[in-house]
Amino acid sequence: MLLLLGLCLGLPLCLGQQDPLALAEELEEELRWDDQVGHRVPRQVRLQQRLKTKPLMTHFSVKSTIISRYAFTMVSCSLLNRASEDKEVEFQMQIPAAAFITNFTMVVGDRVYQGEVAEKEKIHRDRAKKQDNKTLEDNGEKGTETFSASVTIPSKDKAAFFLHYEELLQRRLGKYEHVISVRPQQLAGRLHVEVNILEKSGIVSLEVPPLQNSRQKGSGKVEDDVGPPPSTDINQNETFAKIIFNPSIIQQAKIAQNGILGDFIIRYDVNREQRVGDIQVLNDYFVHYFAPKDLPPLPKNMVFVLDSSASMVGTKLRQTKDALFTILHDLRPQDHFNIVGFSNRIKVWQDRLVSVTPNNIRDSKVYIHHMTPTGGTDIDGALQKGIELLNGHAADNDIDSRSVSLIVFLTDGKATVGETHSSKILTNTKEAAQGRVCIFTIGIGNDVDFKLLEKLSLENCGMTRRVLEEDNAKEQLIGFYDEIRTPLLSDIRIDYPPGSVKHVTKTLFPNYFNGSEIIIAGKLADSQLDNLHVEVTASNSKKFVVLKTDVPVVSHSTGNDVTGVSTPAGQDADQNYIERLWSYLTIKELLTSWLKSDDEQEKESLMERARALAVNYHFLTPFTSLKLKELPPEATQVTAKEAFGSSAAMGPETVVQSLHGKNVPPEPDFKKQYNPRIKLSRTSADGDPHFVVDFPLSKLTVCFNIDGSPGDILRLVSDHTDSGVTVNGELIGAPAPPNGHKKYRTYFRTITILINKPERSYLEITPNRIVLDGGDRLVLPCNQSVVVGSWGLELSITANANITVTIQGTVTFVILIHLYKNPAPYQRNHLGFYISNSKGLSANVHGLLGQFLNQDPKLIKEPVGSGSNQNHSEPSVSQAELSSETILKVKGHWVPVVRKQRKIYNGQEQIDCWFARNSAKLIDGEYKDYLASHPFDTETTFGVGASQ
Repeated sequence: MLLLLGLCLGLPLCLGQQDPLALAEELEEELRWDDQVGHRVPRQVRLQQRLKTKPLMTHFSVKSTIISRYAFTMVSCSLLNRASEDKEVEFQMQIPAAAFITNFTMVVGDRVYQGEVAEKEKIHRDRAKKQDNKTLEDNGEKGTETFSASVTIPSKDKAAFFLHYEELLQRRLGKYEHVISVRPQQLAGRLHVEVNILEKSGIVSLEVPPLQNSRQKGSGKVEDDVGPPPSTDINQNETFAKIIFNPSIIQQAKIAQNGILGDFIIRYDVNREQRVGDIQVLNDYFVHYFAPKDLPPLPKNMVFVLDSSASMVGTKLRQTKDALFTILHDLRPQDHFNIVGFSNRIKVWQDRLVSVTPNNIRDSKVYIHHMTPTGGTDIDGALQKGIELLNGHAADNDIDSRSVSLIVFLTDGKATVGETHSSKILTNTKEAAQGRVCIFTIGIGNDVDFKLLEKLSLENCGMTRRVLEEDNAKEQLIGFYDEIRTPLLSDIRIDYPPGSVKHVTKTLFPNYFNGSEIIIAGKLADSQLDNLHVEVTASNSKKFVVLKTDVPVVSHSTGNDVTGVSTPAGQDADQNYIERLWSYLTIKELLTSWLKSDDEQEKESLMERARALAVNYHFLTPFTSLKLKELPPEATQVTAKEAFGSSAAMGPETVVQSLHGKNVPPEPDFKKQYNPRIKLSRTSADGDPHFVVDFPLSKLTVCFNIDGSPGDILRLVSDHTDSGVTVNGELIGAPAPPNGHKKYRTYFRTITILINKPERSYLEITPNRIVLDGGDRLVLPCNQSVVVGSWGLELSITANANITVTIQGTVTFVILIHLYKNPAPYQRNHLGFYISNSKGLSANVHGLLGQFLNQDPKLIKEPVGSGSNQNHSEPSVSQAELSSETILKVKGHWVPVVRKQRKIYNGQEQIDCWFARNSAKLIDGEYKDYLASHPFDTETTFGVGASQ
């Protein structure tokens, strides 16, 4: 068996990922599929139905639990190999770049492979460092990484994948944003995303926007411009919110036929009352969230350094100019600014920073408008010029130390002119800035030296963003500027009394921008502490700010006290979310320090500390690895049961889906897998057609024949008025076999099931296809196993064998499919109708079969020569005593019957039954009373719903 496991950054093809062009060709080929399947089926559904050997995704689920901004996420996926040979499959999941993977488990058949985070081998450490840098450089999609794992699934077997990851949500523009990638690469039988949010401070401004389109080829489309995606349910109170996204296969296909739906995004904020921030304590670990509001903004001294080299020609430069036009209009009167354009030459708009006036804004826009792409890329020279302008402005004007100096640096390439060595550029920039200038970098396109830009920002109190070429650069640039447009505080320092806390994360911050958040975590040195003194010092636009307060310490002694937080196997279930948040934040800061450091000894020390924490808390980092180990057989049985039970796979040959995304059936037990050899009731109409009625209370089975004509539509079950269920069967004719006593035979060609409650829907079933219309019309072939559920209706198809229809869980019909590979002239593909469960039908149910469902017949012995219409006593007669003159008393009818054997279940079982030669004496009324005018006719001649 092949096992491949990797962390692939970006979206280039990875470990056998299917080429989008190949997928497009398959879709084109699929369009020419047999017309008999129908034109209303989503193309991807038909593609999966046609490509039988392609592994089928029966289930894709993501569950996130967010507790005080810290998110635990588990992704589960089940795949089925229906082919007659082993198949390699790949599981892929895009995760936020800031997240840490904590566990990965893979179940293949009965074999379980458990992930374990361990130290990387020493011989690979240097390679790991290089790979980490390359990872950052090759990050193909902004803010995401792609985890992938490949495995070979044996024929007719299944595999399940479980991925756990954690992240601390960052506040941007006044909102926390939780992003879940919904890109299962094919339409999933059951797709379920669930997010639970618990914020003790209170949840405000919760929103779920439409799915964000993928930036790759074949990206999804959203149905509406605003509002949540279809089939999204949001339930919220003051401190808790539950969001469920449960699209049916129809809704998935409308969004993206290749299974790449996009990003499911949740944004929210929390209530903030104390100016000093929100401090939470759990098991002696604390987290401090600081996000003050209602402060006047600090003045900005800004230099926009823009790449105008030849590679910026076209869309990139045009969108950059458009974004700058918008940004310039947003500058405040107290701000100062300048513009530097660079290629192989450095071009400065003004020789100094200028104030924000209408004339200066107009002139700067004219300057930007006339920028033309030409020449190479002198990154070092441009940065030096920008820093020089800011330092000169500070020296010449003796500016208020409470203003902030910022550079927004934008480029699309690598240094090709002047200083081209990244290490030298970093050194020159750091020496020139001296901690007084913050540099915010933006990389456009796929050729940018993103590693250099990220380190420039890390070393100079800034941030970095990447904009792909196919992105809307204008919107990205404006959004990035919006994050830094309003500095509220500078030189922030957060202090706690000496000896009161330990292992505290960073407490010094150069700037605080409106809409962001400062987070500090640590551990209380004294577990008996009643109050924690907090002191925040900072500068704002008008004065030096000092905030002091004593925060009551209300420490809880329980760990994971929120339902839905799952701890991967092998981890300590008692670890609480604040402790994990502290470890997450500490490792992130160690990794940042490692990236910034140029001292080898210091880097080694930082790496050792980060690695030790990561192994202890099971975080996959650049310094740790994820090793898969096969569990022993005694542990495998339980784990495999849990794995496939929780994956909602209904069995080895089914796909589960919800047409309306609601009323999803509970996940089945692994032991109760779907079995094509369903246990059926004997009550049926099958074959020529032969009718069988089973009376469990009387322990009697009665059979009779109906000699209909081709084209007749028979009412089999009629309960439209009460339960809302009607079943009609249309007959097809065929020549009688040689030496037969009939001129022709009749079989059921079409079974139509009409449902009126709780929603109107119908099923039209033939040996080749099923049409299900419950608002969304779905056409499915009978040669493909699938399960469809909607509003209390479930349809389960076992390929070329049977169809099970369950209504409200109380009525079940099974339709057997009779197919002939090489039919004789007298043979026809046809259907058999069986009633498996009739509890939900009313006492007034009628029809050729329905009229017998609530009856309790009796057998009596008829004296020889006596008439069947006389008054009879009703002695209890044993079957052994019955002669050929036996009478069945049912519904007031006295019907002569004889013992007979009849085959049912496609000839697989032979039963004994009491055969009524004259069916006219057995049924109510006449044959014509059971004829429907059309397949969708719900009128009846009998009972409450009788036609007038």
